[in-house]
Amino acid sequence: MSDKNEFDLFREMMSDVDPIEQDKVETQPASHQPTEAQLARQQAAQKLADSDPEYLSLDYATMVKPDEVMAYKRAGVQEGVFRKLRLGKYDIHARLDLHKMSLEKARDEILRFLKQCQRMDIRTVVIVHGKGERSNPPAMMKSYVCQWLQQISDVLCYHSALRHQGGSGALYVMLKKSQEKKLETRERHLSRRA
Repeated sequence: MSDKNEFDLFREMMSDVDPIEQDKVETQPASHQPTEAQLARQQAAQKLADSDPEYLSLDYATMVKPDEVMAYKRAGVQEGVFRKLRLGKYDIHARLDLHKMSLEKARDEILRFLKQCQRMDIRTVVIVHGKGERSNPPAMMKSYVCQWLQQISDVLCYHSALRHQGGSGALYVMLKKSQEKKLETRERHLSRRA
């Protein structure tokens, strides 16, 4: 079949089809306008991020039991590293005791302590929060501390300590390496390859 015959055949088949007439053409899609509530939330989030990137709430925490064993591991932390932390196999070079502190004071102390530890290249610490059996509600400090540690980006993982180091009233906490230590480790590995 020749090209002319195909074209004629196509015309014949389409002879009873009427073209669609369209008088409106959208040249640009309508841009999304955020609502006032969305703008207010965005401004509040920016203020919070600008004032304190490690903002830790005093308003609410998921409550835990005084004797409950606590564990948290950020994605990417190796199972072997977490198991070693859980078993207390890492040397502890710093300790923070939160007994008799208010929640606000404890929050500030945790941030100060962890930042100081990271500056000093201390990676594994113990934070003693107590079981809180007599607090109202029970285990209030423990609940807040566990929630705060999950919100702090420099905390890789934590686990309740062994009995002789505080048991369920204390946490082993592992911190990320400082940038200087990361660079030092990278250089050491590169020099081995050479």
